[in-house]
Amino acid sequence: MSLYPRLAPTRIRLGSLVFIPLVSPFSQADPLPINLDSPVIITASLLSETVKDSLSPVTLISRSDIERSQAQTLFDLFRGQPGFDVSSYGGPGQGMSVFLRGTNADHVLVLVDGIKIGSVSTGQAAFQDIPIELIDHIEIVRGPRSSLYGSEAIGGVIQIFTRKGSSTLSPTLSTGIGSYGTTQGSATLSGNLGSDGWFSGGLSGFDTTGFPACRGTSSAGCFTTPDPNTNDGYHNQSGRLRLGWHLDNGMDAEINWLHTSGTSQYASAAPVAPYGAANYPMQTAQQILGTSLTWNPTETWQTLWHVARSEDNSSDFYNSSLNGQFNTARNQATWQNTLTLAPGQSLIAGTDYQVDELASATTVFSQTSRTNLGLFLQYIGQFGPQEWQASVRRDINQQFGTWTTGSGGWGYSLTDRIKFTTTFGSAFKAPTFNDLYFPGYGNPYLRPETSNSLDMGFNGKLDQGDWSIHAYETHINNLIEPYVNPATFAYSAVNIGDALIRGLESTYDTPFLGGTVRFVANLLNAANQTSGNAYGTNLPRRAPQSGSLSYDRPLDRQWSGGVTLRAESARYDGLDNTYRMGGFMTADLRTGYRVNQSWRIQGSVMNLFNKDYQTAYLYNQLGRGYYLTLRYAS
Repeated sequence: MSLYPRLAPTRIRLGSLVFIPLVSPFSQADPLPINLDSPVIITASLLSETVKDSLSPVTLISRSDIERSQAQTLFDLFRGQPGFDVSSYGGPGQGMSVFLRGTNADHVLVLVDGIKIGSVSTGQAAFQDIPIELIDHIEIVRGPRSSLYGSEAIGGVIQIFTRKGSSTLSPTLSTGIGSYGTTQGSATLSGNLGSDGWFSGGLSGFDTTGFPACRGTSSAGCFTTPDPNTNDGYHNQSGRLRLGWHLDNGMDAEINWLHTSGTSQYASAAPVAPYGAANYPMQTAQQILGTSLTWNPTETWQTLWHVARSEDNSSDFYNSSLNGQFNTARNQATWQNTLTLAPGQSLIAGTDYQVDELASATTVFSQTSRTNLGLFLQYIGQFGPQEWQASVRRDINQQFGTWTTGSGGWGYSLTDRIKFTTTFGSAFKAPTFNDLYFPGYGNPYLRPETSNSLDMGFNGKLDQGDWSIHAYETHINNLIEPYVNPATFAYSAVNIGDALIRGLESTYDTPFLGGTVRFVANLLNAANQTSGNAYGTNLPRRAPQSGSLSYDRPLDRQWSGGVTLRAESARYDGLDNTYRMGGFMTADLRTGYRVNQSWRIQGSVMNLFNKDYQTAYLYNQLGRGYYLTLRYAS
C-alpha cells in the first residue's frame, strides 16, 4: 500500500518540492520498501526513504524535537548537531554562518519547501531570519549533493519544511517572554478546503532588545567602534500560506508562500570614518512563492512540474539614511520524472532551469543576471542485502560554461541490525555575484570551486538504542580567496585556495532511567592547503572537537524535564589563525508542564552557568537567559 493515501495532506505537501517526487499511490510504483518504524526523509535521494535506510549520513529534526529543545533560533537548534560548526555575529538577528563538515559557509545548499534560497550576491542564506515557530521539520544531508541539486551542495543540504496541513481544522498558538527583552508569538491554522483541498497558514513575531554585539575597542572592533552601553536589538515578522488540491484528472496541485522580514541594530559609540557615531540598522526580507503540479500517468511513472521564485533583500542605514542595498532573486523551474523499473529499482530523470538576478543594488555591478540549465539522472536499486545508488548531473551556466558532477553509493546489511555504507561524490560551487562583479574586487574569469568527497560508515541498532559512526574526507580545489597585488595593493578575487578536510562523526540514542539520552561527537581536521603563509593552518571558526549530550525525561503525567550540554574546543579566526577563541561548555535546562490535552507551559534556562565565549572573533554570545512559553494545539 502507499505510504501516503490519496487525499492525505502530507502526500500533497511532498508534491511541492523542487526535485522531489511523491510516493505513488500504487504499490507497484513504491520505489523501495518503507519501514514505518523509522522517520521518512526525501532530501537525500529524491525518493521517500527512512533515515536508517539512507546511504547518505542524514539528520532529521522533527517538530517535537524543536519544541522539546525550546530553541529560540536556528542557531540554538543547529549547535551540537553532527557535522555542524555554527558561528554568530552577536545575538538573535545578527549574521549567522553554518559550516557543514568543515566546508565554507557558502558550501551548503539551503532549501525551504524545496525552493532554493539565499543571496546571489553573498552566496549565503539568512538563517537568522527564518522563524523557528513556522517550521515543521528539517532534513539535513551531510556530504556532496551537486549531482542532484547543482551548485552549492559541497558540504551538504539543509532543507527546511514549513508546517503542513491536516485533515481537520487545527489551530496552534504560542506566546513567550524571556531575558534580553525577548517576546515572541505565533499562530497557525490548517484544515480542509472542501473534499479535495487543504490549507495551512501561519504568522510569527519575534522581538528582543538584545545586548551589545561586539566586544571590541576603538583599535580592534567589528568594522565599527562598538558601543558597550547600547544593545543591538532585533525584530522579526513572518507569515506563510500553503494551499493544495487533488484535481479530478488525478493531478495534485499546490501553491506555497513564505515571507520573513527582520530589522537588526548595530551601534557605534565613536566616529568611524567616513561616518560619525551612529546606529546602523539593517532591514532584511526573504520571500518564496512556488506552485507545483504532480501527476501519475501510469502506475510506474510519476511526473512533477514546479515553478518558483525566491527573493533575498537587505538594506542597511546610517543615521536613518540608506547606506547600502542588495535585492536579489532566483527564478526556478523544474520538470522531474520518477520511473519504477522493477520492485526495488527506480530511475529519476529531469531538468531544471534557474535565473539568478541582482534586481537592484546601490553598488553598480557590470552584470546583474545569469542563467543555469541542469540535467540530472539517478538510479537506485536494492538487491537482497545490497543497495546501490548512482547519479550524474550536467550544468550549463551562462557565466562559467558546463560542469559535470556525479556520485555513487553502496550499502550492505551485515546483519539485521548493522549496515555498512560508503559514498563518493564530486561537487562544485559557482562564484557569487560579489566574487565576479563587485567593483574593485570581482573577477569575471573565476572558475567554480570544486570538491571530491568520500564517506564510509556504519549504522546500527541495539536492544536499547541506535548508533552511527561515519568517517569522511573532502578535497576542495579552486577556493576563491582575496589576492593582494604587490604593485598596487589592490584586492581581487582569485582561484588560489585549496583545503583538505577529514572528520569523524558519531551519534548514539538510547533509553535511560525512563528518559532518552542523545550523544553526538565530532572530530574535525580542516586544514588550509593554499600555498603561502597560511599553509597548514586550520580553516577559521571550525572546532577540532565538538559534541553534545542531552537527556529528556517525563517526570510524571504532566511534568517533564531535560538538560543539554554542549562542548566545543578552541578554534581560530582569520585565514592565518591570527585570533584564538577558547574552548567552552554550556548547559541548558528545560521543563514542561501539560495543563491538559491542549495547553502546555514550557520554561528554560539557557547557558545556565553564564559562560562567556565567542564563535566569531570579538562578537558576544548570549549569557544566561530565562524563557517561558505557553503553547496551545487542538
